[in-house]
Amino acid sequence: MSSAQQDEGPHEHHWEMRFGITLAIFAAALAINDLGAGKFGDDEIKETNEKANSYMWYQSKGIKETLAEGQRDLIITLLKAEAIAADKISELDKIASKLNGQIERYKREKHEILLGSATVGKENWAQEVDGKLGQVIGSKEREKSIERLSAAGDVFDFGTLCLQLCLVLGAIGLLLKIPQGRKMTFATVIGLGIIGTLFCLRAYAIVLL
Repeated sequence: MSSAQQDEGPHEHHWEMRFGITLAIFAAALAINDLGAGKFGDDEIKETNEKANSYMWYQSKGIKETLAEGQRDLIITLLKAEAIAADKISELDKIASKLNGQIERYKREKHEILLGSATVGKENWAQEVDGKLGQVIGSKEREKSIERLSAAGDVFDFGTLCLQLCLVLGAIGLLLKIPQGRKMTFATVIGLGIIGTLFCLRAYAIVLL
């Protein structure tokens, strides 16, 4: 065996070690990135469904409010037209007053469902969730959460792309025998890996901070 071949063995092993360790690090980064993308992607779907349920809840309160307003207005119309017997007027006034109270309650409940308990303040809590006041997460709050999760999802996708390209180029680099080609490939692998990792960190920051 020539001296050149003897020197090539340790050098070859050195390159394989560098590539291997680098790829292992960025493979771990890809796994963490994919974990976040999957978890927060599921959260986005859940929030989207909850937002739809919130708007249905809001609409049901609106329907009840409209029905109560119709009943109250009918009573007021009959009273103004003097179409009600005198002995029934007092009872209808009580019903109209009760309907006004219901209408105001529906308005407060709709406001809380739309904006959330934390936004409207304790003094405006009107809607119970599981028997407790102040537990409503508003539709607008869920919209903001969905926007944040969607933005994070886009960043996670960029991170996945960069890290996957990093691993592919790393695998190619392990097969290269030309020193200059290896160096260029290794530098590209490092660059893509760092960019992908930064995208990953940025995505986590969007949803957690």
